Amino acid sequence: METKKTIFSGIQPTAVFTLGNFLGAIKNWGALQDSFDCVYSIVDMHAITVRQDAAKLREQTLKSYALTMACGIDPEKSALFIQSHNPHHAEMNWILSCNTQFGELSRMTQFKDKSEKHPDDINAGLFTYPVLMAGDILLYQADLVPIGIDQKQHLELARNVAERFNFRYGDFFTVPEPYIGETGAKIMSLQDPTKKMSKSDDNPNASVYILDDRNSIINKFKRAVTDSETEVRFDAEKKPGISNLMTIFSACTGKSFDEIEKTFSGHGYGDFKSAVGETVADCLKPIQDKYNSFIKDRDYLKNCYTEGLKKAMKISGKTLSKAYRKVGFVDKP
Repeated sequence: METKKTIFSGIQPTAVFTLGNFLGAIKNWGALQDSFDCVYSIVDMHAITVRQDAAKLREQTLKSYALTMACGIDPEKSALFIQSHNPHHAEMNWILSCNTQFGELSRMTQFKDKSEKHPDDINAGLFTYPVLMAGDILLYQADLVPIGIDQKQHLELARNVAERFNFRYGDFFTVPEPYIGETGAKIMSLQDPTKKMSKSDDNPNASVYILDDRNSIINKFKRAVTDSETEVRFDAEKKPGISNLMTIFSACTGKSFDEIEKTFSGHGYGDFKSAVGETVADCLKPIQDKYNSFIKDRDYLKNCYTEGLKKAMKISGKTLSKAYRKVGFVDKP
């Protein structure tokens, strides 16, 4: 019997996924569980590299956990856990910190970006958290890591650290590869279709969120920026706004751009925007219903993340114990 490869993915506890997150990546997560051994973590330890309100972070972590399940991650099939519950992550972080070069961390562009955004709190954790991220991956001997373009540098660091450790102490860590699965739709801002939809956008009409109510979703699409023409036609360069809406409609319905153009031939942008809004609202409703059910049952949530932790620690404990022996630590009593 062929052994399944392992996938690891860490999810920030923002409790807010955009439509772009969903159609670009999350929509495909559920299917991965049948082909891979999946380990998913709500990475709340990463979250505190910037200041957080403690009560809000706790609530966001639980909401993110519930939303991840609502989006298709089955805690029966995957190890779905909360990062701070597993002490192996902090322990592995120290071992890997001693195998990571200062210069490597200095070149991380996200550290520079976040330092500019939070100049009053440029802390050591903000500088070293790519090592923690490497530990997240290497603890589970992950073969594959789904990444966005902003995470390519961090995965490369994890690969470098794994290779350096293997060179010093003998072949041990699996060197992870980026996971390039079914390509999700690249969703752009509804107010500036030349840039990606982002939860950090200051314009409230620029992004649609998975948990937005139906009226909000429809109204955001009605306000979407398009162009001065009226023809529903895909042209990413000349008509980025309408092309973005077509991409969203296609991702939600499975219809090709040609089919969309034929369906809306002779219709104005107003009709098309309304149709996209209605379609997205319909697409997200089952997820919202599941989320609302999960978040109301805190005992069920606790049971899920407790069982997920057991699964995770069973894997990470073996890796950490072997790593301790590799670097020369005395066996724990």
